[in-house]
Amino acid sequence: MKLFNTLSRNKEEFIPITPGKIKMYVCGPTVYNYFHVGNARPFIVFDVLRRYFEYIGYEVTYIQNFTDVDDKIINRAQVEGVSPTEISNKYIEEYFIDADGLGIKRATIHPRVSDNIEGIIDMIKALEDKGLAYNKNGNVYYRAIRFKDYGKLSKQSLEDLDIGSRIEVNEEKEHPMDFALWKKQKPGEPAWESPWGPGRPGWHIECSVMAKRYLGETIDIHGGGQDLIFPHHENEIAQSEGAHNQPFARYWIHNGYINIDNKKMSKSLGNFFTVRDISKQFDLEVVRLFMLSAHYRSPVNFSKELLEQAKNSLERLYNARDNALHLMENSMEKKLEKEEINWIEKLGKYREAFKNSMEDDLNTADALAAIFDLVKEMNIYLDDDKSRETIKKAYDLFLELTNVLGIVQKTQEKELDKEIEELIEKRQQARREKNWTLADEIRDQLTEKGIIIEDTPQGVKWKRV
Repeated sequence: MKLFNTLSRNKEEFIPITPGKIKMYVCGPTVYNYFHVGNARPFIVFDVLRRYFEYIGYEVTYIQNFTDVDDKIINRAQVEGVSPTEISNKYIEEYFIDADGLGIKRATIHPRVSDNIEGIIDMIKALEDKGLAYNKNGNVYYRAIRFKDYGKLSKQSLEDLDIGSRIEVNEEKEHPMDFALWKKQKPGEPAWESPWGPGRPGWHIECSVMAKRYLGETIDIHGGGQDLIFPHHENEIAQSEGAHNQPFARYWIHNGYINIDNKKMSKSLGNFFTVRDISKQFDLEVVRLFMLSAHYRSPVNFSKELLEQAKNSLERLYNARDNALHLMENSMEKKLEKEEINWIEKLGKYREAFKNSMEDDLNTADALAAIFDLVKEMNIYLDDDKSRETIKKAYDLFLELTNVLGIVQKTQEKELDKEIEELIEKRQQARREKNWTLADEIRDQLTEKGIIIEDTPQGVKWKRV
C-alpha cells in the first residue's frame, strides 16, 4: 500500500514498524461544543484507513484523544455557569452520538488530557533538563530555536513561519516561535500542581504524551486535518523527538479542507455547520458517503445539492443490497450452470479494482466507483432464474466492500406495524379485485407513513424511507 507522507511530500510504500501490527494516532476533538463538518472529514477518513488495514489483516491500535483541558472549554463553562468537567463530559457524550451516526468505530482507546497530567509534567521536565524548555513566572515554553529540525513537517524555516493561529505572542518568550508547554493558573481556572506552580498543559504537549503512553516513542501513522500541520503537528514533533531522540511518526497523513458552497467555512461568513445541524436534514450516512466520494487529500465543496446527490447514490446502494437479498430469499437451490460459474469468477475483478484503489493512497472515490460497477453488473445479471449460490456470491461481495467503507450499514426492518401489514394486505386484495383506485389510495397512505412498496413478480417488496 502507498500513502502520501506529508513529511516527505511523496507517496511512499507503507511498511509498519512491527509486521502485522499498526500503531495509529489521530487528533480528536476539543470537547466544548458539537463537532463541525470540517472535523467530520478526518474522523471519517481515518476510520476508513483503519477499517481497510483491518480488512487486509493488520492488528490496529487506534488512538483518538479528547482534549478536555482548553481555553474554549473554560470559557464555555463560565458562560453556562458549570464546571469545565461538566462541559467536557457533556460534549464527549454528544461526540459519540454524532460519530455513531457517521459510522465511526470506537477507537481502541479514547484518552483524555485530564487523565494524563502526570505524563505531561514528566515530559516537560525532560525537555527542561535538555535545555529545550524554560520557565518564566510559572509559564513553561519550548525553545523552538534549539530543535534543529523545527519546520521539517511544514517545510518552512523558523524565519519563514508566520506567527498565526494558536501561537501565543508575549514578552515572556525568548523567541516569537516558542510555544507554551505549561500555563500558569489564572483566577477561576482549573489547575494541577507542578514543579512550576499550579497550572495546566498547553495544547500541543497532550498529543505527544498520549501517543507515547499508548503507542510508544515511535508510531506508524499520525493523522489529522491539513490545518494541524502547523503549528500543532510541527510542535508535537519538536516535543516528542526533543524528549526521546527518536522519530515520532513514520507517516504523517493529512486530509484536505472543506469549503461550504465554494467558500471557506467560517463562523464570520455564517456558513459554519455542525454535524448535529446537518443531521436534522440528512441521515449522517449520507455525509459519510459524500466525504468518501472525493480523494481525502483533495479539497471538498460541501453543499445541500451535493448532499442530495450523495443521498441518491446511497439509496442506489441500499436498493442493490435489498434487491439481492430479496432475490436470494426467493431463489432456489440448484446446480450451477457453466454460465453462472463463469459469472461468479468474474466478480473477483471488482474486489481487485476496489483494493487497487484503496492501496493507491486510500483512493475511496475510485473504490466507490468499483462498488457501483459491481452494482451495475448485479442489476443486469441477477434475476429470479439464477441460483441462490450465484446471488449470494454477489451479495456477500457487495457487503464485504461496503463494510470496508462503513456504508450501507443499516439493516432492513423485517417486522411491520400491524396497521401497515393490514394496509399492504388490503391493497393486495384491491389489486386482485382490480380496484386500482383503492390500491393507489392505499399506496399513498403507506408513502405518508414512510413505507415505499414495489410490486415484483416475486411479490410485494417494501422499504422504509
